[in-house]
Amino acid sequence: MEIWINPACSKCRSALTLLDEEGAAYTVRRYLEDVPTADEIRDVLDRLGLEPWDITRTQEAAAKELGLSDRARRPRDASGRDAWIEALAAHPILIQRPIITADDGTAVVARTEEAVRDALAR
Repeated sequence: MEIWINPACSKCRSALTLLDEEGAAYTVRRYLEDVPTADEIRDVLDRLGLEPWDITRTQEAAAKELGLSDRARRPRDASGRDAWIEALAAHPILIQRPIITADDGTAVVARTEEAVRDALAR
């Protein structure tokens, strides 16, 4: 399993603590330094069963500057999907965290203890 984290994020640190307590084998990806490609983001979205706007931190300044907080500027449908993914790849700070990719091919946005445990159970 792999976990995408921002070390400054308390939710990420909590998820790592729980993974360690449970003795999980995992790899850490500091996604602000090891930025995922657009294709990697597409893969994670498929694994999550979500769309890019579902994992976008729309309250970040960059999201507002890019118009990601404004539906009119970036449509939330198939016509705008690639533009959202490209924005996430160019500005990884906008990616919701932490994200755990489970060994069974799925993924979860692990912002709660329950979500981390869900990933561990897969």
